[in-house]
Amino acid sequence: MKTITATELARNLRQVLDSMLVDREEIGIERNHVRVAKLVPGPGRQTAMEALSDIYRTLPEDAAQGWAEDARSGVSGTEDELRDPWHS
Repeated sequence: MKTITATELARNLRQVLDSMLVDREEIGIERNHVRVAKLVPGPGRQTAMEALSDIYRTLPEDAAQGWAEDARSGVSGTEDELRDPWHS
C-alpha cells in the first residue's frame, strides 16, 4: 500500500484520485507519521460480458440448457406477448 502525507493529499488531491483510478491501489494517509486514514478505490467497472461471464456457475443445468436452445433458435411465442407501447 502506498502512503502519503495529509499535506501531500491536500495539495495533490486530483492527481491522487487519478492515480487511484488507474492503479486501483489503496493509499494510506499519514499526519505526523501516524496513519489517520486509508483511501480505498471504489468498485471497478465491468462490461456486460465480464459481469455475466460466470453466470453459468449459478444457474441450474436445465436453465443453462434452455438458454442455449433459445439463443440458437430464437425465442418463440414472444411476438404475441409483446406489444408496441407507443401504438395507440
